[in-house]
Amino acid sequence: MVLIAEVQPIFKRSLIVNCQLSIVNYKLTKRVFHFRRPAGTSRGVYLTRTSWFVTLRSQTDGRVGVGECAPLPDLSCDALPDEEYERVLTAMCERCCASGEIPYDTLRPYPSMLFGLETAFADLYGLPPFDGATAFSRGEVGIPINGLVWMGTFEEMYGRIEEKLEAGFHCVKLKIGAIDWAQERELIRFVRQHFKREEIELRLDANGGFGVDVAMNRLEELANYDIHSIEQPIATKQWEVLRALCDAGLVPIALDEELIGVNDVAEKERLLDAIHPQYIILKPSLHGGMRGCREWIELARERGIGSWMTSALESNVGLRSIGLFAAQVYGDHPELCQGLGTGQLFTDNIPMNLQIRGERLYYKGL
Repeated sequence: MVLIAEVQPIFKRSLIVNCQLSIVNYKLTKRVFHFRRPAGTSRGVYLTRTSWFVTLRSQTDGRVGVGECAPLPDLSCDALPDEEYERVLTAMCERCCASGEIPYDTLRPYPSMLFGLETAFADLYGLPPFDGATAFSRGEVGIPINGLVWMGTFEEMYGRIEEKLEAGFHCVKLKIGAIDWAQERELIRFVRQHFKREEIELRLDANGGFGVDVAMNRLEELANYDIHSIEQPIATKQWEVLRALCDAGLVPIALDEELIGVNDVAEKERLLDAIHPQYIILKPSLHGGMRGCREWIELARERGIGSWMTSALESNVGLRSIGLFAAQVYGDHPELCQGLGTGQLFTDNIPMNLQIRGERLYYKGL
């Protein structure tokens, strides 16, 4: 069980209500985390991020479960003003505790809240993926992850690549779109010149930063450098253009932002059939919690589309949950590296039994 001892509650409900397995009350807390270095994306730069924590406590036996609700400003479909977010989350906590059930249909438009509540209840009752059924959850194996290189100047990004390689990563993900394209292309060329595909798997994340008029040309240039995949090369809601980029087969396309706000199963099917990407990248806080991600994975597998999981800049509490979930759905030895190397981003992260050794994320066990 996880206790959030470091955060002070905004408020605590004294109401004790009946849940399915025991008498449960909840506490809602808020915390602002600070990045060690500015986290640059094509959408802007994050200096801080805010999370809400749902702590459930059984009044029958004292068990505790914690879930993190972590919307991202300007990205999450449920990134509401703080006061409004707290109001909706409070109502959802009250409803869940009163009924003993998670109202999935009601929470589909609020994926970060859904993920926090799902994981809090699963943690409380020892339900999957908190049941110790995987070797990762028991601390026996580590999950392979990519090394994340944030946007910056040419020199900064190259230095960060060197750091990742020295740390033992063979899969490196570069966030691009912040500096001149010619410099970014030169950086990619330089890396590939010194490291073959067998030595370094290069993933790119454009965060929708390519213009429609240049996207195909840039993919043609990137095709020379054995790129594993590029996330969201153009802005969302341009399905015909995305389909053309996917069909061209120059660089495998992975969808990320495109999936945000697509919460209905029929809409998910329509999107995948219309674009048919090579990969989808799943962030439970953005893409429907655990239930929503399972839907995406199942629909993608039916269509021969690959997937992997990544964090959305959650604290260690959310990262732990995503790691446990990834091991549950992909197995302890997934074919693709996951994007779970974000635990060292904050100066004031919540301590957790997570550790990166080489290119693997380890957890000391439930």
